[in-house]
Parts: sequence; C-alpha cells; structure tokens
Amino acid sequence: MTESTLELSKLLPIIAPLFVIQLILVIVALVALAKATRTRGPKWLWVLIILFVNIIGPVLFFVIGRRND
Repeated sequence: MTESTLELSKLLPIIAPLFVIQLILVIVALVALAKATRTRGPKWLWVLIILFVNIIGPVLFFVIGRRND
C-alpha cells in the first residue's frame, strides 16, 4: 500500500461519522424548513445556505432562521 492509502484508511473511521452527522443535520434542517410557515428571509435562500454552508448552514437556520411567533 502507498502512504496516502494508508493514511486514508486511518482517517476513515474519523471522517465517516462526521459525514453521517452532517447528512442527518442537513436532512433535519430541510424538513424543518419545509414545515415552517414563516422564516426570517426567503425559504429558497435558506435552502442554499443549508446545502452549501456545510455544518454552519443548518445550525444558522435553527438558531436565527426559524420564527417562533
């Protein structure tokens, strides 16, 4: 095996759970956005933020995007 393959096999047990957590967070945020009747800003913008700003995007939606009126 080459060094890069060996390093990747050592990092995979660390990266895989982070990837799964990120995927779950994105799915939960998108479902919550779809169910939300009102948000701070347009929903299409929140979809872009959730999808393209990695871990911080869904967290931003849950912290500042939802309205609790």
